[in-house]
Amino acid sequence: MNSEGESRTGVSTQTRQSVSMFWVRIDARMSVVRATDSDFRVCQIGFDALLEIQREAEERGWATRWTSVDALRSQVKEGSVVLQSLMREERGGVVRAYRCLLLFSTVGDEGAGGVAAIDIDPARYESLERLDRDSDVRKALARMFSLAMGGISMVAKK
Repeated sequence: MNSEGESRTGVSTQTRQSVSMFWVRIDARMSVVRATDSDFRVCQIGFDALLEIQREAEERGWATRWTSVDALRSQVKEGSVVLQSLMREERGGVVRAYRCLLLFSTVGDEGAGGVAAIDIDPARYESLERLDRDSDVRKALARMFSLAMGGISMVAKK
């Protein structure tokens, strides 16, 4: 739907399937949280805290989350999760949510991990205990997340 509330439907020339195009007016502004920003943080949270964050995201109707707690449980192995801020959503100069990356062990793949994003309420975000108080640690953890997002694989040495 565009700013006037319109949507368009057509047929894809490549797949011959019906395609809908929607325009969404966004009143919020997303900005990247840099490692040098005062609200950048890396935290380790427990599995129960992640479940609470998921439930809050569901209740608020936020799109950046798992489809359900059961879906989360099917992908994230119980244990601690490392969280890093990625973006902040602002409306009217007030932060509405923090979009964070999660680094976690995956269910069923012994030793394998996954990276996903989830939106977090600012009050909860502020309450999380930081791992990144030292600037060198902050840089190293930010680099770790950067590598994880790009994909990590075992490499045989030559």
